[in-house]
Amino acid sequence: MKLLRKMLGLLVCLGALGGVSGVWAAGDSKAPPQDLFLKGDAKCTGCHDEADDAAPTMLDLHPSVLSIGKTKHGTRSDSRNPTCTNCHGESDRHIRTAESGKKDQLVPPDVSFRANTKNSPEARDGACVTCHQDGAKRMFWKGSQHQARDVVCTSCHKVHSAKDAVRDKRTQPEVCYTCHKEQRALAEKPSHHPVPEGKMTCSSCHSPHGSAGVKSLIKDTVIATCYTCHAEKRGPFIHSHQPVTDDCSNCHNPHGTTADALLKTRPPFLCLGCHDPSSHPGNVPGIAGRVDMSRNANGTVLSATAPIDNFNSSGVVGKTQGMSCMNCHTDIHGSNNPMNSTRAMRFWR
Repeated sequence: MKLLRKMLGLLVCLGALGGVSGVWAAGDSKAPPQDLFLKGDAKCTGCHDEADDAAPTMLDLHPSVLSIGKTKHGTRSDSRNPTCTNCHGESDRHIRTAESGKKDQLVPPDVSFRANTKNSPEARDGACVTCHQDGAKRMFWKGSQHQARDVVCTSCHKVHSAKDAVRDKRTQPEVCYTCHKEQRALAEKPSHHPVPEGKMTCSSCHSPHGSAGVKSLIKDTVIATCYTCHAEKRGPFIHSHQPVTDDCSNCHNPHGTTADALLKTRPPFLCLGCHDPSSHPGNVPGIAGRVDMSRNANGTVLSATAPIDNFNSSGVVGKTQGMSCMNCHTDIHGSNNPMNSTRAMRFWR
């Protein structure tokens, strides 16, 4: 009997509590917003959530707002992660105008990252570099070519997107081509690095956050950058080809060309840009007049035959015109062959 009385008393208490909660719910039908992803994000997600009306709203135009929960920035267990106001500011005026219901008077957040924002590039970058300012990859951002041209972090990175295209090797070039349109055209030429194939990308050679080298390269010099993949061209060699040790782009266009091996133009015309055509039978017939073709420009005898008359011996002059210099000079990047060390015989196999 006593047990029955206790059970009846417990039911009465529960009924009373239910009545109180019902009165509270009736008096305040809208429960306080709860954090969805980040600590303190209820200040923003109270409006920017899945329950927005069907009219065109910020969430409809930018459906990736809540996708930040799928990114590293949305990992609540990481205490380093910011919340909405760390990047966009407190935005009190934005909240007040939003709560008033007058969308035509809506004030943007204190820091907006849209294309038509009135915030300065420094203010927008400040939201990122507050955390992302350490490490060798971003130490040259200040003064870099991108920073000097008012390219901000969000010009390339999509913070709210579950997949940041610029961080994917396969999709990164399309982000870069938004500005670098000439490089897009060069990459589609017959001879190109395997960027369209997805085997490498722009950041394989360039550091978009700046570097100590030229052209924002990942190394201090052009040749050092190329040697990261083409180590066999590094040497040292007994006979070094000076353009190779100076700058690979003397002969190559790394973004793409119509000539083989990314050469700016096909041999022998590429080689004739530096080498005197009168010292070799590969010149265009008749262009040099009467020249002793058995000697090079320094007078070194090239063969034991009698001097060749460039004007009359049409069967010899220009015999390599349709061929490549590398048919004979195969090791054009440098040679270790101790034989035939004269200048004319260098870089042979």
